[in-house]
Amino acid sequence: MVVKNKSGQIALNIIFTLLTIAAVAPFLLLVSSSFTDEATLVRDGYSFLPGKFSLDAYIYLFQSSMKIVKGYGITILVTLIGTVLSVLFTTLFAYPLSRKEFPFRYFFSFFVFFTMLFNGGLVPSYMMWTQTFHIKNTLWALIFPGLLMNGFYIIMMRSFFNANIPDALVEAARIDGCGEYGILWKIVLPLSKPMMATISLMVGLGYWNDWMNSLYYITDEKLFSIQAILNTIISNIQFLQSSQGSSVASGAAADLPSVGIRMAIAVIGILPILVIYPFFQKYFVKGIVVGGVKG
Repeated sequence: MVVKNKSGQIALNIIFTLLTIAAVAPFLLLVSSSFTDEATLVRDGYSFLPGKFSLDAYIYLFQSSMKIVKGYGITILVTLIGTVLSVLFTTLFAYPLSRKEFPFRYFFSFFVFFTMLFNGGLVPSYMMWTQTFHIKNTLWALIFPGLLMNGFYIIMMRSFFNANIPDALVEAARIDGCGEYGILWKIVLPLSKPMMATISLMVGLGYWNDWMNSLYYITDEKLFSIQAILNTIISNIQFLQSSQGSSVASGAAADLPSVGIRMAIAVIGILPILVIYPFFQKYFVKGIVVGGVKG
């Protein structure tokens, strides 16, 4: 945004600086709290600098370090496979919808839009995935249900193709003897890197943060994702804290850095995304802007 008035530019700089601080400050508070002693947190509350530095929360989480590490491995594998398949299927679905010569483009566009408004519900979905496709306690249970295809991403990709792939370019490729698959792989996809990076980031975030599929379809702890493991840890802490009749449970709960653990869990869950996001940022912004143009 360019403002010719110098005072207006200064005001904009101040506003965006304040917005940046407002966005970064909660994360800094989160990290600081995860490294603060539990008694200090309870007594003094949260602060941007640890009142008393402590690693108790992380020590507790990594006492079963192999479980955390394995959960990371499962999540990374599922995120990579799911993102690649999702972007591939989304592209193959969206490209024909962007071609005016495709005779059923309006029917399939309505079909995609309809799925954005209605779904079959949890119980029928569970019965279909477990009794028909038999994916329970498999990695596919973390990839397919609810995450692999998204109508919103298909519409975004179609709009991108409409706005950025000229018909004249496609016609010129056909005149030169290029088939539909050749046009897609040699012309369309190289020009669609910003949108593909944008969708990859959003789909990857969905897979990384998902714990519902683990809750519904996974009972084998060996297949728990990192989010499912962290959610289980939180549930166990809440159970220990709510136990009234058991002196053992009460004693165990008293020794737990429960507030710090919640902060540490959030840090562990979000850290890989913070590392990856800067590499996708320029594509993400460009893809969102161009993909939002009506096709």
